[in-house]
Amino acid sequence: MNIRNLLTCLLFGTFFLSNSVFSQDMNSFLVKQLEYAHSNENWFAPVNVATKGLNAEQANWHDGTGNHSIAQLVSHLVFWNDRLLQAIQGKTVPNFNDDNKVTFSEISEEDWGKMTMKLDQILTDIEKETEKLEGEPLEGWSETLANISAHNAYHTGQIVYIRKQKGWWR
Repeated sequence: MNIRNLLTCLLFGTFFLSNSVFSQDMNSFLVKQLEYAHSNENWFAPVNVATKGLNAEQANWHDGTGNHSIAQLVSHLVFWNDRLLQAIQGKTVPNFNDDNKVTFSEISEEDWGKMTMKLDQILTDIEKETEKLEGEPLEGWSETLANISAHNAYHTGQIVYIRKQKGWWR
């Protein structure tokens, strides 16, 4: 809802949001948030920027304290974002009853490039699926989409921190 619509509603003593206005504004907002966490640098570095230019050896570096490597963070993002994408597309997503620790796996030299491309494609597809949502489906997915965007940004911040710690950041 833009400011003009909000003021109009307040002036007339009503606060009525039609589904089409809500859907259009919420849809646009969610897509922007997903893009900011994925590929559109704004207030913080998106995951595509944070992983760009790293090789597998760098991505698998550990600080020795039990913290996750960049590769483990990327594998975790691929795991959860892929599950979300499948669910939004209406596919059956198997129950996950395992420990979340299993989603943080090392990535081999030959798979590192493939994994970052896979993450990029999954995030692009989530954005495209989100653009299509409207009405009740959008309302149903909006909280999850907002949360996955924050989740992705959080782990991207960890990736940037590791890169800064090692002198691998711009």
